[in-house]
Amino acid sequence: MPANRAAYVVAQGKPLEVREAPYTSPGSNEVVVKNAAVAINPVDWLLPNVVSMFGPHVKLPFVFGDDCAGTVVEVGQGVTNLKVGDRVLGLAVSFDKRSNKASEGGFQEHVVLRTTLTTKIPDWMSFESASVIPLGLATAACGLFLEDFLGLQLPTAPEPQKPIGKTVIIWGGSTSVGCNAIQLAVAAGYEVISTASPRNHEYLKSLGASEVFDYNSPTVVQDIVSTMNNKHRISAGAYAIGVGSLHACIDILSKTKGKKFVAQVSHDIPMKDFPTRLPTLMWLMGSSFISWKLKSFTKSVGYKFVWATDVMANKLGAEMYEKFLPVALKEKSFVPAPEFQVAGKGLEGIEDAFAVAKKGVSAKKIVVSL
Repeated sequence: MPANRAAYVVAQGKPLEVREAPYTSPGSNEVVVKNAAVAINPVDWLLPNVVSMFGPHVKLPFVFGDDCAGTVVEVGQGVTNLKVGDRVLGLAVSFDKRSNKASEGGFQEHVVLRTTLTTKIPDWMSFESASVIPLGLATAACGLFLEDFLGLQLPTAPEPQKPIGKTVIIWGGSTSVGCNAIQLAVAAGYEVISTASPRNHEYLKSLGASEVFDYNSPTVVQDIVSTMNNKHRISAGAYAIGVGSLHACIDILSKTKGKKFVAQVSHDIPMKDFPTRLPTLMWLMGSSFISWKLKSFTKSVGYKFVWATDVMANKLGAEMYEKFLPVALKEKSFVPAPEFQVAGKGLEGIEDAFAVAKKGVSAKKIVVSL
């Protein structure tokens, strides 16, 4: 068996510990990938500090990590779309209760990936660039396409679906989820109106957004409502990303025609200030929950939290990673976004990358080269 190492969470609130790890052979419809790059998401640096609150099913030591890119070194039974030597990106799902296996955690040299969550990448794409995609894509896709959320029609590549005549509001477009959501919605035939700081407006338009508004503007909600109503646009729903985004999206949808539902991916607690003490966390989350419920009820707009790894439990994973994404990446109708920023080298560099990610970046995603 090949040697393997992993960056383990050995105790809550403690730094990752890099040490030898078992090499796990793939099961049916799985592959083993030798990682060349991993990307950092807010959940990655948050979970080691709050795993007892959000992951009581997890037994430490454990390997987390979601975004991977590397080379296939072994394929399991029934795998026909991938072979040894293929360059791929993939979504690692160790933390999900339906996996709960350290072997499926991204922060290791050899990771087990499910083929329905793995995509062959073109030769021109670097592993660092590819690694920014998996979790952002999954989160965006669940909120946009699952029936319990916006229920949009699926995207096509290399040509997008014919315009359907409806508009999706994506609040927080310069985030990892936002960049993926914009591209997916456009490929599915929808117009996109998004928000970001002014320095990122042109970037989001290059990804397909028709109009972009400054989310810090005191009139941003009314400005979006006006452009929707003045141009007789019909809403296909909204995607809320970032602190305060759900309240803003509910206000917009309550004053425009069309679907009255928000896919929500963010809490109103800033990630960098996320408390690790359970009483404080429960009080803050409870207060937010009450305010969301009241606004949702009074404005008659529904909402629901997105759980990205739901793509492992339905056909959406295969639709995204096996059908849409390989073609879209090859033809460059879908691009890795946001741009990557390398902030560490090797598994030992993941903790350094956590520190950079906690400070916050704009239209960037932190990556570690392995």
